[in-house]
Amino acid sequence: MKRLLPVALLIVVAMPLFAGDIHGKVAAKGVRNSADAVVYVDQIAGKTFPAPAEHAKMDQKNMLFVPHVLPVLEGTTIDFHNSDAVLHNVFSPDACADHFNLGTWPQGQVKSFTFKKPCFASLLCKVHPEMEGFVTVMPTPYFAVTAEDGSYVIKNVPDGSYTVKVWHPKLKATQKSVAVKGATEADFAIAK
Repeated sequence: MKRLLPVALLIVVAMPLFAGDIHGKVAAKGVRNSADAVVYVDQIAGKTFPAPAEHAKMDQKNMLFVPHVLPVLEGTTIDFHNSDAVLHNVFSPDACADHFNLGTWPQGQVKSFTFKKPCFASLLCKVHPEMEGFVTVMPTPYFAVTAEDGSYVIKNVPDGSYTVKVWHPKLKATQKSVAVKGATEADFAIAK
């Protein structure tokens, strides 16, 4: 005769590890506002994360890279769209992004590139040299981009101790140790 486990025990076994979030503000000094800083959990010893099957998207719209800063997990493929009625190009001069150049294409077309390793890559357009954007390739899926007021939330971070870093396209990076237990606050200040 088989013995059935109590329902309460089955529920406990099926529950995931405890996870919370890291939230706070990044005060960016020397720039117009505190937007575009990437706050992220750095590499976790012994942990790797599979690249997402779904592609990320960056658009070229109104002569801008949209979003201006796009963080992704390493191994992510980004689809670069051209929504403008002019030709655009996407290239990166950075070695960590393999100095890629996707060529030039018209409105409505998409070209893709896979970012294989952690990197802070600048994106440029050979047709419009005033255009600039950034892709930050992260070693973990725990990251967020700050709003204009500097606020951010990194969701579903498992409880534990981590090195949390902040990168900004114009300011010096910073980092600190953060012990996550449920909802955890971590504020940062960055400057030139």
